[in-house]
Order: sequence, then structure tokens, then C-alpha cells
Amino acid sequence: FCTLLCHRYYHHHFFVRRVMIQPQLILLREGTDTSQGKPQLLSNINACINVADTVKSTLGPCGMDKLIHNGRGVQISNDGATIMNLLEIVHPAARCLVDVARAQDHEVGDGTTSVVVLAGEILK
Repeated sequence: FCTLLCHRYYHHHFFVRRVMIQPQLILLREGTDTSQGKPQLLSNINACINVADTVKSTLGPCGMDKLIHNGRGVQISNDGATIMNLLEIVHPAARCLVDVARAQDHEVGDGTTSVVVLAGEILK
């Protein structure tokens, strides 16, 4: 019995150690940078807040239009989802807000700006 118990303990202990020693595998596209901790958290929050602030002025009955000049030309819009798509946002965290707005537009058909502004205010 002691031999069996010790054998199980050894294998369990070995398994736990083996799992903990294995290196973390991170797959990234070439040319991407990695960062962790509080600076990355603040960068993510600031990127999302900037996106929310960009579309905030289009909200409501007195909402203003945005003029966007990109490689495809010049467009004027006050629709949050359209603006975010035209801006071609590449920051991963801010991209999540674009996906949220797209999902809101797909499910309900309206409220894209409200969802993004609400998320930005929660992050503040």
C-alpha cells in the first residue's frame, strides 16, 4: 500500500512540476509586439476611450456629422458603425469595440454609437 501511495504521489508531483515548467507558447504575426501588465492595460483602455470619444459627438438629436478622409476618398457620416469601419482601427482592444458595434448593428439595427459610448464610459 505504501509503495502504491508513494508511486501515485511521485507521479502526481512529477506531473504538476512538468506542467508548470513548460514554456508558454504565444503565436503572433510577424512584426507584432508583446507587452503585459499595467502599461498594456492602460493602453487598451485609452484606445477604447479614444474610439468612444470619436463617435460620442454623433450621438443624439444634436449629433454632428464626421468627415472622414481615407484612401478610399472622403465620406460624411453620423453613424457610429460606419465611422468606425471607415477609420480602419487596428488596435486589438479598440477593434473589440468595432466588433461590438457591428454585432449591435446586426442584431438590432441601431444603437451602435450608444454601445460604444457606454463601453467607453464604463472604462473611464
